[in-house]
Amino acid sequence: MPKGQSFELNFSENWTLYALILGVGFIVTFLLSGFSTQRMGMTATSLANNISLVIPVLCSLFIFKTQGRPFNGLNYLGLALALGAVGLSTFKKSNEKVSGKGLDFLLPVAVFLMYGITNTSINYLNINYIKSADRTVPVTLVMVFGAILAGIIVLTIRVVRGQEKIELKNILASITLGVPNFLSFYFLILALTAYGNSGAFVYPLYNIGVILVSALVAFIFFKEKLTTLNKVGLFLAIVAIGLISWQDIQDLF
Repeated sequence: MPKGQSFELNFSENWTLYALILGVGFIVTFLLSGFSTQRMGMTATSLANNISLVIPVLCSLFIFKTQGRPFNGLNYLGLALALGAVGLSTFKKSNEKVSGKGLDFLLPVAVFLMYGITNTSINYLNINYIKSADRTVPVTLVMVFGAILAGIIVLTIRVVRGQEKIELKNILASITLGVPNFLSFYFLILALTAYGNSGAFVYPLYNIGVILVSALVAFIFFKEKLTTLNKVGLFLAIVAIGLISWQDIQDLF
């Protein structure tokens, strides 16, 4: 651990409460995704999740105005291609039966908004409250603590109602998921810091990176076949990465 890292939890500081609330927001988003998948299907929920990157990108460009470096036409073209790439590369034709009724069609919309809001909030938190690198770990831990606290409350309610049972395998699964999520938050904050808090630069590359790695793992280990649209989306994703970060690539040569 870098020298000077502090784990003091001081509720008199605004960032502590903000990070706790943000952690709760991630649990709410996770639950919404579950409900949306059950009622409206995986395809609609997955697309809503991935396309939500448009919210932190627009907020970074036009509200926070923290581009890190000036964006030009090629960068904006890359952002447009990134949005299309995310949609095409994750779209799957599905025969799943959708059980949604009434206002259930709003669930994917809620997923879209919550993912966008939580990712934008990380950017806002980083800009306003993480003034030095030594706060990265404490802030990330508080966010995770907020998520764990909210998760325990939800789990307790479900156990009392008889909707859930506490089993060792579920506890082990939560730990297995928790560690990568902590690292994900941690490295996302570091990436935002390294690129001048430019959500317009970091979030498209972050989302596309996840999609490319997931597609590669699915192909190698699960022999998952890609549709023509998926292949086009992955190709556009690579082009989008090049266009969004062409200045940085140029500096390497």
